[in-house]
Amino acid sequence: MMDVNEIRKYLPHRYPFLLVDRVTELNLSDSIVAYKNVTVNEPFFNGHFPDHPVMPGVLIIEAMAQAAGVLGFKTMDKTPEDGSIYYFVGADNTRFKRPVVPGDRLQLEAKIITERRGIWKFECKATVEGELACSATILCADRKV
Repeated sequence: MMDVNEIRKYLPHRYPFLLVDRVTELNLSDSIVAYKNVTVNEPFFNGHFPDHPVMPGVLIIEAMAQAAGVLGFKTMDKTPEDGSIYYFVGADNTRFKRPVVPGDRLQLEAKIITERRGIWKFECKATVEGELACSATILCADRKV
């Protein structure tokens, strides 16, 4: 549904911090399904951990937040070029269930729970081949740049 070129219109992140490769489903005002292909060439694997590469949990959370950001921007019909930025402001009930390693395709899902005065709450999960890797309630704030 959205390739990386279109995703870049809705997220200000760039390499090496753009963590959404493709959006496969998007239901405005409701939910998104996207994914990140995790490769051994990711820069964070050089130090986390060289002999046993594992994607850092904070980057899994960031990937879920970026997918939620695409959903929020698309729902509001805004882009960063419009002078809007979408800040990741919190994560609650975060749980990690399995490590994410090179070769995994990390599926990212976010569902809108609420939106009040520019503060969005999303129920998010990241899975690999249907197996839960991480879940969290993520908060984002839409602000003017």
